[in-house]
Amino acid sequence: MKNPISYGILLTVIAYMLFTAHDSVVKLLVTDIPVWQILFWRSCTILAGCFLFEGPSLARKVRRSPIIKPMIVRSILLVIAWTSYYSAARYLQLAEVTTLYYAAPVVGTILATVVLREKVTFVRWMAVGLGFCGVVIASNPVGLSISWPVYLALQAAVLWATGMVLLRKTALHEKSHIQMAVSNIIFILLTATMAILHWHTPSAYQVLLLFGTGFIAGAGQLALFEGMRQAPVSVLAPFEYTSLITAFLLGFLIWGDIPKANTFIGAAFILSAGLIIIVSERMKGRVATV
Repeated sequence: MKNPISYGILLTVIAYMLFTAHDSVVKLLVTDIPVWQILFWRSCTILAGCFLFEGPSLARKVRRSPIIKPMIVRSILLVIAWTSYYSAARYLQLAEVTTLYYAAPVVGTILATVVLREKVTFVRWMAVGLGFCGVVIASNPVGLSISWPVYLALQAAVLWATGMVLLRKTALHEKSHIQMAVSNIIFILLTATMAILHWHTPSAYQVLLLFGTGFIAGAGQLALFEGMRQAPVSVLAPFEYTSLITAFLLGFLIWGDIPKANTFIGAAFILSAGLIIIVSERMKGRVATV
């Protein structure tokens, strides 16, 4: 795929598909294994993968990385975001927490204009809005009122969006493997104490799932980091919504959840938002080459 923006879109869609698969594995684990332990084990697995790619020089490259400070900030934000999200998910219905969390692409697009000085076209704003409408229709939250879990879900969305903007800001200045290593070292440091205090000895099956979270999340992180190197945040933001379609598909395959009619209507909105961006960027590319 010659067009870097198209390549970035493809990588971003793959990344969010993998993140949804990761969340599905976490959902299988979290009934018995503490979230802190899952995040700790996952980050250790990803860091081991980074060592395989970079070799013994990884520690020196991480120590000398010019983006280590913003990556530390980003990692702290994401730890708080995920803690907020999982805490909210304990008290809200899946449809409710999903809809609130998917405010992230909207927030990300706003931050891209302020922090990154991206020029967000009307078409991009329309795609973000259309995708969010699709999420609301598909999730169909009813009777949602302001409460502490609602606040936590919105906080998770804002922090995730901020983390994505920081990622775009650092993505062009360092190799993806180094950024992944920095991020997961911080995650290990932030989760180690709680993981040890709440440690649950996993079964052989759970060990496989724990390693699975690392492999899947590692592949997702690599795809996301590389995607962010190729395209602006405002272009990629609407494609975060595509993970909802993957979530409903995995819900059906793993737990037998049967999507309702509103799910398919919402999915059509989400796919339309992605197509709008793809067609718009292709047309801009053709005009530029004329």
